[in-house]
Amino acid sequence: MRGKIAFQGEPGAYSHQACRQARPEMEPMPCRTFEDAMEAVRQGKADLAMLPVENSTYGRVADMHSLLPQSGLHIIDEAFVRVHISLLGIPGTKIADIRQAMSHTVLLGQCRDFLRAHGIQSLTGADTAGSAMKIAEMGDPAIGALASELAGEIYGLDVLAKEIEDQQNNTTRFLVMSRELDLTRRGEAGMITTFMFRVRNIPAALYKAMGGFATNGVNMTKLESYMVNGSFTATQFYADVEGHPEDRNVQLAFDELRYFTTEMSLVGVYPADSRRH
Repeated sequence: MRGKIAFQGEPGAYSHQACRQARPEMEPMPCRTFEDAMEAVRQGKADLAMLPVENSTYGRVADMHSLLPQSGLHIIDEAFVRVHISLLGIPGTKIADIRQAMSHTVLLGQCRDFLRAHGIQSLTGADTAGSAMKIAEMGDPAIGALASELAGEIYGLDVLAKEIEDQQNNTTRFLVMSRELDLTRRGEAGMITTFMFRVRNIPAALYKAMGGFATNGVNMTKLESYMVNGSFTATQFYADVEGHPEDRNVQLAFDELRYFTTEMSLVGVYPADSRRH
């Protein structure tokens, strides 16, 4: 019996595409929200969750970065998915017929040039595949959807234009989340360690905490800050570094980090995707 991997959105969403690409042996499980996808894993209804965190054109997925720190789940893999965006319409529609295009706000932001060039107004939908499904139900030739070709196939829509994204390297990074932390694997393209920490309330604490990574030659690829419980004085940080916690240089950097922090926890240790670089 194959396991289940939860994702946010309707069948045909880019997260669905990511599931098929990264875990083709698993059964994709659509969920209404990111929280629902995480909760499905926490409750054991799904084995894994596929969650988008950032896009090369639009930037970070804001909801995810606020949800990840408190999810209670662990990252066991990352997947970089090339996002090809199509303009979809009801059968028989032409581009000239389209006056409005519906999609998730993140996807709308990745097609601004195309929409402007064709005089098409943006309509915000709950998600990409859900927008395609709604357009199919509405049957209005003046309203199209921005989504994947997979969504067009699922909901019986025509592809009016392909690869309309503004940036030709348009890529979304997804994280594969699990209930358990896995420290056993090593990746051919290296390892990524994701962790969270809160610095002590002393002058230059963050500067000093980061010094150990520089002196030990550990490359930090991400550093995000978050408010804690709405407080302007309590700040939590989310970071990615290249390497494994068992690597000597990472161990030394973490030893120094702990000296200047009040808490620190591992969120994930996972092989770097070969498309990362």
